[in-house]
Amino acid sequence: MTDYLAPLRDIRFKLDAIADLDGIVSLPRYEHAGRDLVDQILDEAGKFAGGVIGPTNRAGDEGSRLENGVVRTPDGFREAYARFAEAGWPGVPFDPEHGGQGLPWIVSIALQEMWTSANMAFSICMLLNQGAVECLTAHGSEEQKATYLGRMIAGEWTGTMNLTEPQAGSDLAMIKTRATPAADGTWRISGQKIYISYGEHDMVENIVHLVLARLPDAPPGTRGISCFIVPKFLVNADGSLGAANDLKCVGLEHKLGIHGSPTCTMQYGDQDACVGYLIGEPNKGLGYMFTMMNSARLSVGVQGLSIAERAYQQALAYALERKQGRPPGRHDIPDAMPIAGHPDVRRMLFTMKCQIEGMRALIYRNAAELDRARASEDPDARRRAQGLADLLTPVSKAWSTDLGVEIASIGVQIHGGMGFVEDTGAAQHLRDARIAPIYEGTNGIQAIDLVARKLPHLPVALEAWLTELGDGVLALEAAATHAGMGAEHFPAIAAALKAAVPALADATSWLQAVPADKASEALAGATPYLKLFGTVSAAHLLGKAALVAEARLLAGEGDAAFNEARIIMARFFAEQIVPPALALVAPIKAGACLLYALSPEQLAS
Repeated sequence: MTDYLAPLRDIRFKLDAIADLDGIVSLPRYEHAGRDLVDQILDEAGKFAGGVIGPTNRAGDEGSRLENGVVRTPDGFREAYARFAEAGWPGVPFDPEHGGQGLPWIVSIALQEMWTSANMAFSICMLLNQGAVECLTAHGSEEQKATYLGRMIAGEWTGTMNLTEPQAGSDLAMIKTRATPAADGTWRISGQKIYISYGEHDMVENIVHLVLARLPDAPPGTRGISCFIVPKFLVNADGSLGAANDLKCVGLEHKLGIHGSPTCTMQYGDQDACVGYLIGEPNKGLGYMFTMMNSARLSVGVQGLSIAERAYQQALAYALERKQGRPPGRHDIPDAMPIAGHPDVRRMLFTMKCQIEGMRALIYRNAAELDRARASEDPDARRRAQGLADLLTPVSKAWSTDLGVEIASIGVQIHGGMGFVEDTGAAQHLRDARIAPIYEGTNGIQAIDLVARKLPHLPVALEAWLTELGDGVLALEAAATHAGMGAEHFPAIAAALKAAVPALADATSWLQAVPADKASEALAGATPYLKLFGTVSAAHLLGKAALVAEARLLAGEGDAAFNEARIIMARFFAEQIVPPALALVAPIKAGACLLYALSPEQLAS
């Protein structure tokens, strides 16, 4: 397995060209986060990811283990996490009132990309803690914030979210975990939760579980779910740790990938003494937990990007080193050449890289809109930004994680037979990537959310985005008259988008016109629609980035070779990735009739 090297040049470029980092750090909330400071943070994060976290990835594949109720993480995890917390990395995006650094969310997303590329299994602990901190910040009482947030933001304690049960996966209405009131105002929690990432581990002294449960008089369904803080160790009034709570990890899942991340089955209340503390109001817990889940969905999209980047770096290194064959007709070459010189391998490398850049562009734009929604002084600007962030989030999650799997698979293919051998490490990237399209809402659920919720409820954001896509075509056409590379490459990019944007608009209109009583007709095409939406959106953003690269070339700014590569990658995406996506319009409009044309018995025949 090759070492991880943070792609800082493209990260910085996308922060400038796509996220408008300078505009974000000029907002009053982020004025303390000047550009020089952000650049220093990115540099140090790149070093930390590659030098401290990255070396734990291979050992992490050996997996965590459960020993007498205690989960032992792989070699190097505890030491790396201690250094991670000591350096202050957990507090980057959080409120300074509770010990955070108050930096823009887009900066945190860039850091998450590096942590996850370095070791996805390790990074999951930070992702869960991030979501728990957000939930408590938004919905916890002042006493709860004072008790937990400082230690969690410092990385001394970590958080989890406990939703899933053996009988309740995506359908949270089926949750059975109970919360019974106690005389002291606390609650007694009883039940079992499964698939709890880092529900038990040895990297911190306390774990703060956020648990969904039902009160005795709760209404049925999702309307009757409450959210509770259930710490591994109870916390004394002076902030010190008290007695162990009545909870334990009773098993670890044996998974396809992310072996270093302990996926726990948690048992609460064996002795009817598991203490929980209600967050907010009774029966409002699902809404509170979605504060965590919405944040996590974008971060899971980052996982797709990160694993793709790691797989690409390894595939490129192998393709430049592995020698085999000669180009057709080149008998003058005495020895075999690196396989990176063969057209099909070059096609695979280009396919990996241009889609990675497309994912980075989409996710960074999504995160930047979250910052503008939080920090813009104009209320209308905040509403517009939040609407666009909400629209893009299911796309960022699902499109990017599907591509993460696809790109990791291409990485195995470039390695040939050696890719199928665990010793090279290429297979680990594919195994690790495969979970991301499943958790935090499967990608099918993300597609349903986009079609059934976002399209009808975010008409202003949708119209604004489609308008921006159309304006992007005009900008590329206008720039094609420049004397630089734009004259050669922008007409092709513009032509692809000129076909793609109306196709997306047409598919959108068709879905919006489906009557509510025939929702299955629209939902049958939801997944191909999300793929089309993501592909066209990324093509637009790469075209926008290409315009910035061209402007820098004409001004003689920056690394010319790097800027030229951004234009070439935008064109490759437009000419090679966009056209197949346009064929999705027919499946989007096909409806659900054929899906139900066979009975279950016929499907089995």
